[in-house]
Amino acid sequence: MKINIFAKNIKLTEALEEFVEMKIGTLQKYLRDKNIEARVEIGKPSKHHHSGPVFYAEGNLKVKGKLFRATCNHEDLRLAITQVKDELQMQIQKFKDKVNTSRRSKTK
Repeated sequence: MKINIFAKNIKLTEALEEFVEMKIGTLQKYLRDKNIEARVEIGKPSKHHHSGPVFYAEGNLKVKGKLFRATCNHEDLRLAITQVKDELQMQIQKFKDKVNTSRRSKTK
């Protein structure tokens, strides 16, 4: 899996980059295809935003022409990244269930 990480209005540290790669990389086990491209953008919406959900994370996952997308705003950047991973995982599982159901109905 190829993961492209972009940071907006924050500094992308090595620890943060490893965290994103670890969380988003776990999605590989739900997909058979090895040619997957993930684009993750993390950061702050603006430099003067100081209260409320300050950080955001956005994940786009391309699998065989299908695009899965999730976004999250949160006060903690790591929790926002985790919630994006969970949403992408849910979308992948829903898509796989749909594909498997359609295959079963065609064989009958």
